[in-house]
Amino acid sequence: MTRVFNFCAGPAALPTPVLEKASAEMLDWQGKGLSVMEMSHRSPEYVSIAQKAEQDLRDLMSIPDNYKVLFMQGGATAQFAMIPMNLLRGKATADYINTGQWSAKAIKEAKRYCDVNVVASAEDKNFTYAPAQQDLKLNPEAAYVHYTPNETIGGVEFDYVPDTGDVPLVADFSSSILSEHIDVTKFALIYAGAQKNIGPAGLCIVIVREDLLGDVLVGTPTAMNYQVAADNGSMYNTPATYSWYLAGLVFQWLKDQGGVDAIRKVNERKAKKLYEFIDLNAFYSNPVAINNRSKMNVPFVLKDDALDKIFLAEAEKAGLLNLAGHRSVGGMRASIYNSVPEEAVDALIAFMADFAEKNM
Repeated sequence: MTRVFNFCAGPAALPTPVLEKASAEMLDWQGKGLSVMEMSHRSPEYVSIAQKAEQDLRDLMSIPDNYKVLFMQGGATAQFAMIPMNLLRGKATADYINTGQWSAKAIKEAKRYCDVNVVASAEDKNFTYAPAQQDLKLNPEAAYVHYTPNETIGGVEFDYVPDTGDVPLVADFSSSILSEHIDVTKFALIYAGAQKNIGPAGLCIVIVREDLLGDVLVGTPTAMNYQVAADNGSMYNTPATYSWYLAGLVFQWLKDQGGVDAIRKVNERKAKKLYEFIDLNAFYSNPVAINNRSKMNVPFVLKDDALDKIFLAEAEKAGLLNLAGHRSVGGMRASIYNSVPEEAVDALIAFMADFAEKNM
């Protein structure tokens, strides 16, 4: 069997050791004679899987005891509604920073529940940078401030954590969680869709400070109430059991690599060598402000976009998959999450160099 190098933005590559372990346990989990997919979520066996996954995530991120870790369904997109439902807490306004398509979608959904104050936007430069702290026109009476630390589509990353004073800070870490250390105490709520750096699709992690639980918007569905999720160990209804199990295997794999600080060093090397190659080769370019370049999602364009289809076809023949940019922006994008090995980036650079030489 030949494994290709997968640069998909999500669902993304998973570590080979994780897939191998899941394969070995597919029919018989630890001698129980059944698959994790067949287990009751309330069985002692599955509860042990769930509890270990949560503890490993707490260890990896140094999550304080006064934060609840929720394993929820609906992806990060469902959180666009659940956040105002749970965090408005009697207020009518929330602040949002607009840095691309995912923050724009969060803004659009939040407007169904409250007045949204867009405190800064990068739309003036086609979402190729992150607004600076001094440009944020924050409302001290807002219920919370929401931002997207890493925009998957545009490849834009904040190089700082916004200072919001006493107003709770909410962050969509879907495409950068576990890629480097996060000081959880700076945030009221962190959420992340699983299908990039955590595991397969079907799961969303929510890390929320417990003092913010319980005061939900009237009409909030019971299954969307963070307090209910916390009180029931994320099992008010049947959770995404297999995705949760696989996420736990990824957390253990991360620990085996040396944890978040160790993987950060690998991620920095991968991104540095790819950006350096792009900058030094006139055939390719990256539009993002240098200090806001994402270490997870690297967009680039060819000198002649008429070559795009040829580039993608030849890349696929070379075992380099899913390099097409998002349909809304075109060009190329290499998503180099934790599970994408450094050899994949080396192979991509070698291919890009050869393609450029042939098509200059």
